[in-house]
Amino acid sequence: MKSTITYNNKIVSIICAFLLFLAVMNMPIEYYTLLRVVIFVGALLVIISLSNKIIWVIVFGIIAILFNPIIPVYLYLKSYWIPIDIITGILFLLVLLFENTKKENKKIEPKKQREFKRDKIY
Repeated sequence: MKSTITYNNKIVSIICAFLLFLAVMNMPIEYYTLLRVVIFVGALLVIISLSNKIIWVIVFGIIAILFNPIIPVYLYLKSYWIPIDIITGILFLLVLLFENTKKENKKIEPKKQREFKRDKIY
């Protein structure tokens, strides 16, 4: 099932982190609406790709709820959102690092040649 997902988790994490760090600056309200959609989708994609790690699923589930565009969470003051944006951006970068170390730790095993009874010489 995971092989049918054709997105690149690295690109999604970098885009989400960049947009979150950019959100610290004073931007128009349309940017924050777009930010909610992008971060919500990015968090869902991270949840799908790391579904076997329960701590990441919980953390990004909270992020998806906080940034969800359907029923938005309003904190009304930008000073409340700034640390949330920074921490969430750092979490997206940590997922990026986590994926890189996970791929490096995988051992590449040589393909075993299959033997059949008809191939053996007696």
